[in-house]
Amino acid sequence: MATDHEHDHGDHGHGHGHETALARIEALSKEKVHHAGDHEGPFSVHVLGLGPTGTSLVAAMLSEAPEGFTALAVDVGAGERLAAVAGGSVSTVDLPIPNRGDLSSALNRYREFLKMEYPRYYWNPNYEPWLPGDLELPGPGEPMDRALAKAIYGSEYYQNREITQALDEFAAGVLSSDRTPLVVVAFSLAETVGSGIVVEIARHLSSIKLGRRPWVVGLGFLPESPEPAFFPVINELDCMVDTEKNNGVMAVWGDLYKNPFTGGFFAVPAEAGTDTVPGIAKFLSAGGGRHLYETLKALNWLAVPGDQWHPAIRGEQSDRWINLLTTRSLDDAGSLSSLGLKPGFATEYVEARVLGSGREAEEAAAAVTKALPGVAATRVDPVVETADDAAGIVSVVVPRASKLDLDLFVPSRDLYDPLEWDDKLMMHSWLLDLGVMLCEPSIRFDGMGGECIWGCACWVVVPHAAIRGEEAPAETTATIEAPKPAPVSGGS
Repeated sequence: MATDHEHDHGDHGHGHGHETALARIEALSKEKVHHAGDHEGPFSVHVLGLGPTGTSLVAAMLSEAPEGFTALAVDVGAGERLAAVAGGSVSTVDLPIPNRGDLSSALNRYREFLKMEYPRYYWNPNYEPWLPGDLELPGPGEPMDRALAKAIYGSEYYQNREITQALDEFAAGVLSSDRTPLVVVAFSLAETVGSGIVVEIARHLSSIKLGRRPWVVGLGFLPESPEPAFFPVINELDCMVDTEKNNGVMAVWGDLYKNPFTGGFFAVPAEAGTDTVPGIAKFLSAGGGRHLYETLKALNWLAVPGDQWHPAIRGEQSDRWINLLTTRSLDDAGSLSSLGLKPGFATEYVEARVLGSGREAEEAAAAVTKALPGVAATRVDPVVETADDAAGIVSVVVPRASKLDLDLFVPSRDLYDPLEWDDKLMMHSWLLDLGVMLCEPSIRFDGMGGECIWGCACWVVVPHAAIRGEEAPAETTATIEAPKPAPVSGGS
């Protein structure tokens, strides 16, 4: 039975790994060290939009696209929804739903695909396709599980079909930009297609196509209410982004699975009855990407210990990798609520940007200044800046929350727990091709996470308690450095 986990931030969150000196935080709030200097920029924004929400974000940016903007929208069986945004600086790929024979053939070849991509990939003799053989494939526009979305994307990508070429072209456009490129991978954590393919397409883009050179930022829209699939979604991202957990994955499976979000990750809280996409689109476009860049620079400044800081360094993320990003219209600037955070949340620094002008902007700045202390306790006073911009919005960034700080986490876990094994399997995506169902306990290594769906010894060096958000037994904590399986880049 699941138990609630009391998540204590201690001294305003300083028990989380990186002790951030007050002087460094004040350098953000008082010295504005994250503001772009004359030697920085101009910038270009490039969006990889996944699923319906990612596509909507691309569409919203088209009306006010900043100079140098390009986008690639990807969905499965989307039809007219994608066609509406195609053209100009936007490319689209509608991944087709294959017939059963074609999909089975591709999944049976998956070890070949991974071996070509990653020579150190361990050829597991126990491999079987992760999808049930009797799975009924949906028609265009019908719901599908994350595990199926992963299979469809992988089948298309590894057989060098339209998506492979589209990713190559998108990456080439990013790398050839005469501006400083900022790449955003946008999707919804509540949608199975976007959340199901992001775990693969993000690494293909960031680590392979772009060589981890430009900043690649994850942008995930949170669901409005708890749901069982959110539990594996947030945990897969947690093990991708949190450096300690990610190292535990790479210890078994190799650096192909290194965190692809080199610039960090934003989570957008849902607002009941409100479409949050247009405001986020305006923030990304504002100032030609300058406000996005300065925000990323601040987040990386917070994530790097002071004795290691250099402007070219990208911060390693702790378990507090979730940076909440929300926007409001100028006349609604004071309407901030908890943003889906548990009561008592504390962090080092919170920043709001009023992108507008005149009296309306002044009133918005006053309203958001009054509202911010109700969102989080901070070590320095929340910072509110005003920039003369036609966007007409207020953006708010609350950095460095963990998955346990989200109201959604524990209730979603409680909805996930009683499900049948087959249903849980279909809610997973990342690592299924390696035989790992992340949110279930390892079969062979007591206390570790990652059940092997083939009954062998696939696993991850991450305590199962850490995946569940519970306190780990002392003996489990002591085995976190457990020996790797014999094959360095695979487990059997």
